[in-house]
Amino acid sequence: MTKHRCGWCVGDPLYEAYHDEEWGVPVYDDATLFEFLTLETFQAGLSWITVLRKRENFRKAFDSFDYKKIANYKQNKIDQLLQDEGIIRNKLKVNATVTNAQAFIKIQDEFGSFSKYIWAFVDGKPIKNNFEDYKKAPANTPLSDKISKDLKKRGFKFVGTTVVYAHMQATGMVNDHEVSCFRYDEV
Repeated sequence: MTKHRCGWCVGDPLYEAYHDEEWGVPVYDDATLFEFLTLETFQAGLSWITVLRKRENFRKAFDSFDYKKIANYKQNKIDQLLQDEGIIRNKLKVNATVTNAQAFIKIQDEFGSFSKYIWAFVDGKPIKNNFEDYKKAPANTPLSDKISKDLKKRGFKFVGTTVVYAHMQATGMVNDHEVSCFRYDEV
């Protein structure tokens, strides 16, 4: 018997593996939260599969998403990244990644961890939605508006409400698996 998956991932083995193993699983680890936040910022205006296909290249190019290293990138490293054909070479997004790493560290200093900060918006537990069809899930919510506004106030770039909501979905802050999906009750 085949497992029913959310419609957005069906037909692409990479997408299906990401859906089955990662998407919507609650993430409390700062390093992983930073990786997803970075990937979501690069996704802005593009499809997630485009970013997912370049994920390993991003890991290599951005020192395994080590935000402490990224926060100290100098112009020569940024120039090198902008020449890397394996990633999305958007100057604003590359620069935003450095800025976001710096802001990420400031949040850690203030709250003890980025995880404590971000998960406080949902009282530490995932919001469980009940969508029959993934197309009914919103692109943003009043909560993602609030988080986006707070992140921007703290100096983050490319963290609009849609990017934030995608981050919430990816890191399990919100469970937007279709109710008929085998992962709905698992996450």
